[in-house]
Amino acid sequence: MPLVTPSHAEELSHGARELGVELSAQQHQQLLAYLALLIKWNKAYNLTAVRNPDEMVSRHLLDSLSVVPYVVEAGDNWLDVGSGGGMPGIPLAILFPERRFTLLDSNGKKTRFLTQVKLELQLANLEVIHSRVEGFTPEHPFSGICSRAFSSLQDFSDWTRHLGDGDTRWLAMKGVHPDDELQALPTDFSLVATHVLKVPGCQGQRHLLILRRSV
Repeated sequence: MPLVTPSHAEELSHGARELGVELSAQQHQQLLAYLALLIKWNKAYNLTAVRNPDEMVSRHLLDSLSVVPYVVEAGDNWLDVGSGGGMPGIPLAILFPERRFTLLDSNGKKTRFLTQVKLELQLANLEVIHSRVEGFTPEHPFSGICSRAFSSLQDFSDWTRHLGDGDTRWLAMKGVHPDDELQALPTDFSLVATHVLKVPGCQGQRHLLILRRSV
């Protein structure tokens, strides 16, 4: 039985259209190839808590694609911190081959998986870093730093402060609106915008919070 079925392909096509995201034939194929790798490796590596492949199109691929309009607005050099199984970094790298995406995770099994995806999908714009975020020192500040279900807003800000500057946009993908976390936001960070994300096939609440840092 194939890991990825025609119904997965159809759900991805319809969902992307509903999000207003245009996928080329190659991007559609790459996203499905990534899904197949995720399903295969998840059996042994526990990359995601979502075990049912039929839920992965909406909860992983389409959820990642839901932030595309906000990535368009914020520069060419991106960090996906605590990338885990590669969301949203890998789908975004597929969508934006002209931009650079660095995927960082401290779990060696997960970075081995991410490296395999990079090789098999031939994503030349992707770099995988096995490191704790506090110990990672890039040559230049990132223009955008994103996280998905990574940590509290306070920890996300504190741990990645040294990776950006006054021009950087921090994108935090959340479920319910994190009112309590916003109260604990470090004083040098401010909330720029909050967006409700409507992800096709996802029942729960999804929010995107965009932060910036005063330097």
